[in-house]
Amino acid sequence: MFDFLRKAKPMETGADLGREAKASAVGPLTAGVVKGGRVAAGIGQVAVAGLGARDGLSPVRAGFLGNPIGFRAVRLISEAAGALPLVVQDCARRYETHPVLDLITRPNPAQGRAELFEALYAQLVLSGNAYLEAVRDGAGVVQELHVLRSDRMRVVPGGDGWPVAYDYTVGSASHRFHLRDGIVPICHIRSFHPLDDHYGLSPFEAARRAVEVHNAASNWSRALLDNAARPSGAIVYKGPDGQGSLSAEQFERLQAEMEAHHQGARNAGRPMLLEGGLDWKPMGFSPSDMEFQKTKEAAAREIAIAFGIPPMLLGIPGDATYANYQEANRAFYRLTVLPLAQRVSAAVAHWLSGFIPGEVTLKPDLDQVPALAVEREQQWRRVGEAGFLSDAEKRVLLGLPPLVEGA
Repeated sequence: MFDFLRKAKPMETGADLGREAKASAVGPLTAGVVKGGRVAAGIGQVAVAGLGARDGLSPVRAGFLGNPIGFRAVRLISEAAGALPLVVQDCARRYETHPVLDLITRPNPAQGRAELFEALYAQLVLSGNAYLEAVRDGAGVVQELHVLRSDRMRVVPGGDGWPVAYDYTVGSASHRFHLRDGIVPICHIRSFHPLDDHYGLSPFEAARRAVEVHNAASNWSRALLDNAARPSGAIVYKGPDGQGSLSAEQFERLQAEMEAHHQGARNAGRPMLLEGGLDWKPMGFSPSDMEFQKTKEAAAREIAIAFGIPPMLLGIPGDATYANYQEANRAFYRLTVLPLAQRVSAAVAHWLSGFIPGEVTLKPDLDQVPALAVEREQQWRRVGEAGFLSDAEKRVLLGLPPLVEGA
């Protein structure tokens, strides 16, 4: 019944070597660069967010690879959204088995559903753009789905401003995906950008200053430890006349006693006995040094806000907006994860409808999300007790297709 969409076999046997192999169109580009040892050459020099040719990897390096708050924010969103169970349905029924489900369950030999969507969401959150490639056979049947790196992709607009092709560049090699006869081999999902027609806006762009401040504060702390770390105090020697210095033997004996009796976790808090002429001078951080830590925490909160994550979930102190962790987690799913997952799954379903007959809906199954279990239980109870609604109306309110007579 569903011959229009078949899955490719994960492994070819010797008898299958004569057949046409199905693979991503950009695979040879990546393989050639890896073999040539030029992985980092020319990557990222693309037009991003209407700013012209610049290094599109800078926000990724500074905000994700070099910042723990940005790293955890991206991972938290992509893992939570990628783990959401998905259902396929149309106006008549919800499918237990369907070729679309088979395709997203095993999108390619190297990835499963969660891995594919986690990479897709991560690309979207990192750069504001996500690209999904459909690999088809000679008959136009979709065999595999692949997530492409957004920093390597460039939109080629036509005379009317609409995209007519996509260029994927790796080093000095490039592959062009043409849009012909209404067939779009690339699914381009982008976040809203008010000043760009073809590229989306990344949360890192909005939080760029906060990321810079947070990284600068971390660099300052590192430099403080490396170059100007303050000891807890100093022992000052005063001779009989208020001046003088210890002899070499006295200095070595004092240093050995300090190391043996007053350093390490075992000797924490142990009182110090000083001989005549020695005075203890305590040291500490100045108020300006303490304010620096508050600035770093404020920058971390701004990064969390840009991603739509309650600061409590990232371990940032000083935020008491939510009564408890459970409420913060529920708000995170309701306000950030679900809107993103619903938009991406709807875009993927609409894109796949260009290759297959019929129109189906791909969306998260809210009844299988543990964070929303209390809300869903209350909604099911309210809808079930509404006697003035028909069964079909109740099913629609619960996100289910209406029952069809005779089905």
